[in-house]
Amino acid sequence: MANLNFSCVACGKCCHDLRLPLTRNEAIDWIARGDTVELLCEALPWLEEPEPSNLHALHKRRRSFASMSGNLRIRVIVILTAIYVGPCPNLDEDFRCRIYATRPHVCRVYPAEINPLIALAPANKLCPPEAWVSSVPLVRDDQVVEPEAKLHIALSRDEDEHEALFKQRLCAELGIGSAGLSNEGFAIHAPAAELLLKALRNEARAEHQSNPSWTIVSNQAATVDALRAAGADSALSSNTSTGSSRYVGFRADAAVAGKAGS
Repeated sequence: MANLNFSCVACGKCCHDLRLPLTRNEAIDWIARGDTVELLCEALPWLEEPEPSNLHALHKRRRSFASMSGNLRIRVIVILTAIYVGPCPNLDEDFRCRIYATRPHVCRVYPAEINPLIALAPANKLCPPEAWVSSVPLVRDDQVVEPEAKLHIALSRDEDEHEALFKQRLCAELGIGSAGLSNEGFAIHAPAAELLLKALRNEARAEHQSNPSWTIVSNQAATVDALRAAGADSALSSNTSTGSSRYVGFRADAAVAGKAGS
C-alpha cells in the first residue's frame, strides 16, 4: 500500500447497505433527521493490562470502558451505528449526498481506514478502478496524506476514545447490559428513536449507575461454557434472534442440544 492516489468518481457504491459508526453528535443529527441508529456492543475478558507492544489490545482499550461480567473483569466497546438497507437515506437519485457539508467522519475518510491496524487495500473497497487512476495523493509511505481524510481520521479516533465513558452511562440509562464476545459477534440494541435521542442529548445522568454486570452472549455453546467456567455471566443466543435486542455472530450457530435453556 506504500503509495496510493485516489479521486472519488461519485458512483455511490459506498453509500449502500452499510453500518456507519457515528460519534455522539453525529448520532443525534442522524436520528433527528428521522433515520435509524443502533448500538453494537462487544466485550473482552480483561485479566491484565496489555504490553506496549500489543497494539491490538491497546487499540481496544482506548475505545472501551472497564466493567464486570459476573466475577470476570471485562472491557466493553459500544459503537453508535447508522443502519440502512439499500441506498443511504441521505443519498439523492443522482447519487449526491444531501448532507455532504455535515456528513459523518467515516464518510469523509473513505476509502481510508479509521482503524489504525487495518491497512487500506483497494481490492477491499467498492470504488471502481478509475477512482484509483488519479493524480491526487491519498497515501504516501503507508500514511494517509490527503488533508481532509487525515483530519477526520484523527477527529474520529479522538472522539471514539473520549466518548467511551459517556457510552457506559448511556447504556446504563437505556438499560442495556449485554454484549457479544469480541471477534465473535455483537449484541445489537435498537432503543426507540425518541428514547435514544433523549439519552444522547442528556448531559446530567449522575443518577444512573453503571451496570454491575454485563451478560456476554454468543451463538457458540462452547464459548458460553468457557465464559461461565471463567466466572462470567453468559448466555446462548442465535443469529436468528429478533427484537430490540438481538445477536449477530460471525459464525453459524453452534448450539449443543439441551444448552439453549441452561
